[in-house]
Amino acid sequence: MEKEMKNAVRRIGVLTSGGDAPGMNAAVRAVVRTALYRGIEVVGIRRGWHGLINADMFRMTTSDVSHIINKGGTILYTARSDEFRTEEGRKKAYNNCRLFGLDGIVAIGGDGTFSGALALSSEYPISVVGIPGTIDNDIGCSHYSIGYDTAANTAIEAIDKIRDTMQSHERCSVIEVMGHRAGNLALYVGIATGATAVLVPEEPWDFEEDVAEKIRSARISGRTHFMIIVAEGAKRKADGSLDNDVVGNGGAGYQVADLIKEELGLDTRVSVLGHMQRGGAPSARDRVTATNMGYYAVNLLAEGKTNRVVVRQDGVITDMDMTEGLKMKNQLSDYERAVVKTMTNGY
Repeated sequence: MEKEMKNAVRRIGVLTSGGDAPGMNAAVRAVVRTALYRGIEVVGIRRGWHGLINADMFRMTTSDVSHIINKGGTILYTARSDEFRTEEGRKKAYNNCRLFGLDGIVAIGGDGTFSGALALSSEYPISVVGIPGTIDNDIGCSHYSIGYDTAANTAIEAIDKIRDTMQSHERCSVIEVMGHRAGNLALYVGIATGATAVLVPEEPWDFEEDVAEKIRSARISGRTHFMIIVAEGAKRKADGSLDNDVVGNGGAGYQVADLIKEELGLDTRVSVLGHMQRGGAPSARDRVTATNMGYYAVNLLAEGKTNRVVVRQDGVITDMDMTEGLKMKNQLSDYERAVVKTMTNGY
């Protein structure tokens, strides 16, 4: 059957770049299996664009992707590459594409990964397709990115456990979740855990209005324990900064906790979930989405298409121009913002 298929590419590479996300392995697996089914050879590129520059590549077979759909992280590893940002670096990368006979590349990652792919294909005759993989779910052109559901579930599970001890000691708990520039994860987790307040990077927070009053309102309603969800990139409206001189040794979560202690006199604890949110076995949603996107990406290359991003919009897997996709900025859901505002009013 493979021999009967017409393909615009003969051999493709697949890489993962930027921050790892649960489900990346499922996407790699889908790329390899779909390509081999169509009679297209696959080369695994280790450590993202850095690996392409340094020829850290190997032929992939079905055995290489067996039993990885359930594993977190990425078997291809990931790394950031400053050299790839330069023309000289991309020239080295393309020379290795020629050496290994690559006609196309499937790049799994975020906006930075896609920018690199677009730069390479703009300068050299190599086809590229991007698959969104980031726990922040901050790819503007796609309503969903691989890893988001798993990261949210990991955070929710941890917060539910923290809540048990918080209730026992009648404390205020400040939970810092990932999200340097995007608050999607914090907003989603805040709704799922019934947070007292949620602070995100997109909206500089005012302590009195966004934290203190919500705690007071909850206390007047009879609550003796409080949960504040803070995205790591959330900034205070008063100074708009998270400079170490302002925050001390911690991040946004510690800044919020210090103010709660000083202004409200509450016994406060900070939990920074950090990189645990990136780990763990991917959820069913991430496994299935990653598989569908990997399958779709290979078929795009086989059809001779390039500079495309595989996206999920309104529940449907489709694709769009990579240049246009990169122009689209991530925006928090107005609906979810309204839900959080209603749910954290203290009644």
